[in-house]
Amino acid sequence: MRPLDRFSTIKIKLGVLVAASVTLSAFITWLGLYNALGPTRTLPLAVLVSLLAVQVLARGMTSPLREMTAAARAMASGDYSQRVRATSRDEVGQLAEAFNTMAADLEQVDSLRREMVANVSHELRTPVTALRAQLENMVDGVSEPDPETLQAALSQTERLGRLVSYLLDLSRIEAGAVGLDIADVVLEDFLREAAVATEPLAATKQLRVVTAVRPAGLTVPADAERLHQVVANLLHNAVRHSPAGGEIRVEARRAGSQVVIDVIDEGPGIPRSDRNQVFERFSRGNAPARTGQESTGGTGLGLAIVRWAVQLHGGTVHVADSAKGCVMRVSLPTGRSRSEHLF
Repeated sequence: MRPLDRFSTIKIKLGVLVAASVTLSAFITWLGLYNALGPTRTLPLAVLVSLLAVQVLARGMTSPLREMTAAARAMASGDYSQRVRATSRDEVGQLAEAFNTMAADLEQVDSLRREMVANVSHELRTPVTALRAQLENMVDGVSEPDPETLQAALSQTERLGRLVSYLLDLSRIEAGAVGLDIADVVLEDFLREAAVATEPLAATKQLRVVTAVRPAGLTVPADAERLHQVVANLLHNAVRHSPAGGEIRVEARRAGSQVVIDVIDEGPGIPRSDRNQVFERFSRGNAPARTGQESTGGTGLGLAIVRWAVQLHGGTVHVADSAKGCVMRVSLPTGRSRSEHLF
């Protein structure tokens, strides 16, 4: 029972509560005196009835707070499905709505965390199992340590290294303890080196990685290590979602006071409704959304780290509109000082 929910502030509710209590007390006192009951019986009766009325009205006012207390205790035990009935428009109602939003966010984060643990466990187990099998075969003499076998083992090791790097970067994001060593990066050479580093992975799907920089000699002030992390993660994402035998383009150009870097693949693209979600931590919704099939793998950390590294540079990253395929667009400012450091 919440008869005061129609009022918009607690002050008004308290005023109505006091006015109702005083009016009821005065009415009962007048009624008692009118019927010659005397003040010794009228006054206690008026106080008792007023207290009961206040109790009923106050219970409706404070019920959301009791619900939030019970929900908070349940959430402390790991149950994030609890919600509070927010029917009033006052500060308590606004608090209840904020509580429900927080509970929904915590439930989503907990779900993503559980999924991330499962994904990371799977991603770790797969290369470890393959690497162990290859090494056991070589130790037992089943297979020779020829270049092809060693290259396969190296690929699994590199896959493990990327995952460990993702997790380390995630811990740095949480701690906020990351700085930038800014210097002018020559994009033509830089992007070509990144493309060459991706070629072994792209070769597994017969993909071509092409770079184009306009104008020649274009530079951007950036931390080379972090920028390489951005481009490498975008290229790995493009390889994962590209059809076999296709082409991936990495293009850089000047756009006013910014340098724009596009990583373009020929995959099915990302629906507009999912474009912000793909940059959230632990989100893997981009894979099924792009392929319309089962997930193609990944931990859901790569694009989140891309956004974090780009934001450290004062830039932005988003999924640009395109007629086909997917265009990941990074925009970096050109006015940053060489000696500037963040954090």
